[in-house]
Amino acid sequence: MGAFRQTLWVFMLLATLAMGLLGWFVVRRGLAPLQTIKRQAAAITANRLHTRLPVEAIPLELGDLASTLNDMLSRLEESFQRLSDFSSDLAHELRTPVSNLLTQTQVTLSRARSADEYRDILASNAEEFERLSRTIADMLFLAKAENKQLIPHQERLELADEVAELMEFYGLLAEEKEIRLSVVGHGTVSGDRLMLRRAISNLLSNALRYTPVGGTVTVAIEMHRDEVVQLAVENTGPSIPAEHLPRLFDRFYRADSSRQRTTEGSGLGLAITRSILAAHGGDITVSSTEGMTKFTLSLPAGVESQIA
Repeated sequence: MGAFRQTLWVFMLLATLAMGLLGWFVVRRGLAPLQTIKRQAAAITANRLHTRLPVEAIPLELGDLASTLNDMLSRLEESFQRLSDFSSDLAHELRTPVSNLLTQTQVTLSRARSADEYRDILASNAEEFERLSRTIADMLFLAKAENKQLIPHQERLELADEVAELMEFYGLLAEEKEIRLSVVGHGTVSGDRLMLRRAISNLLSNALRYTPVGGTVTVAIEMHRDEVVQLAVENTGPSIPAEHLPRLFDRFYRADSSRQRTTEGSGLGLAITRSILAAHGGDITVSSTEGMTKFTLSLPAGVESQIA
């Protein structure tokens, strides 16, 4: 019995040791994919956000984790790229007016000038500062929109009434260019009055800018069965080449090769319009063929609307 007891203890110790080693090996082997994920995740930096974890080489049990991490990396890459583009666009747009102001100031200070000359230079600088101020305000608006910080105030709006008031505002400009303005249809939506007026105003201003003398600008409001109100701003004039259409809503993008600017803009109007529509759960599209360009706003309907 003594020998048996001794042998039993030896076997128990060996079995315990063997089980410990086997457990360590199994755990290490089982955690190997996690170690791989850890090493690959540690290697991801701001310059390597395009890297993705190899889901195929990971056990099925960890596949969901790897897919979730890849989705997170995609969102981070998109946000980082958007932030980089925002910074680049802002720096590029502000560099030119700041350089102009600096050069003009240095030239002005190079010699003594009369009071009238100083007054003219200061007036010119004031115009440039106003443009800078508008650009900065627009960029801040877009930054809030991209970070989902725009919270529209909800109220019922009759789009035909809003468009009519805006057309009165642009009436003098239209008369100068002998452009005929018209609005047809009715539609009620729920949204922020100031934001929606700004979106429609951007489209009307854009249409008037590129409509030739004697042309027409038409606003059509229509209710669809899927409880969506569409507001289309259509104007005559040179068509926009198809390759420019997908980028018209990018910040500071202008299709100058197809449309000559008659007034200087910041290139943010259409980007702001798209952000306003997105904040209201809507969308904006554009088409341009055979001398007609049309921007179409789609918004959730308020109450029933009808074509006039």
